[in-house]
Amino acid sequence: MRLSIIVPMLNEATGLPRLLTRLSVLKSQGCEVLIVDGGSDDGCAELAARTGLQVLTSPRGRARQMNHGAAHATGNVLLFLHADTVLPEGAIIAIRRAMQSSGAVWGRFDVVIDGTHPMLRVVAKLMNLRSRWTGIATGDQAMFVTREAFNAAGGFPDQPLMEDIELSRRLLERSRPACIGNTVLTSGRRWESHGLWRTILLMWRLRWAYWRGAPADQLAQLYKWDTT
Repeated sequence: MRLSIIVPMLNEATGLPRLLTRLSVLKSQGCEVLIVDGGSDDGCAELAARTGLQVLTSPRGRARQMNHGAAHATGNVLLFLHADTVLPEGAIIAIRRAMQSSGAVWGRFDVVIDGTHPMLRVVAKLMNLRSRWTGIATGDQAMFVTREAFNAAGGFPDQPLMEDIELSRRLLERSRPACIGNTVLTSGRRWESHGLWRTILLMWRLRWAYWRGAPADQLAQLYKWDTT
């Protein structure tokens, strides 16, 4: 297995030193690491390039950035990692074993949410349970997929929201996801900055509307309006 890790980035200067340290370790373990910048104006792309990691530029938009990274990756398994998410120790071995034992062409990790609010642990557990039940993964869970399956699914749809949900739906036509119990650690800033219960209700409203056929562009406007 040749693993390519694709990290979409936009104005991540605050957490960049930590991010670059993590990515450099993964590169030293044999992974290809591609940082895809969507037009940052805080200097983080230039700083990342000076570390020796490969930095690509693409039009802004998480789906577009991840597709751009996938198009330049050389690995036969692609891992899409958010800039504020930390992989567990042994992640590479865990992915290889999970795909070999299950026969799945894609998968994701369980997640824990970094933050001070005690309910974040409950939110993470519910996210993991929902994902195991539905077979739908979110970007916070560090989705990975074979290149063949990713290409067959058409990559991430070019939409501003729910691109991970839509790709999961397409990949489910090929296999259920391999669910790795080792947890990734993702930032809880979204819940803490906008209010935990408000964010939970908003995300459920958006997912319900998307399931009923609401356009992603419309939902993105609602998300932007509700979090500003």
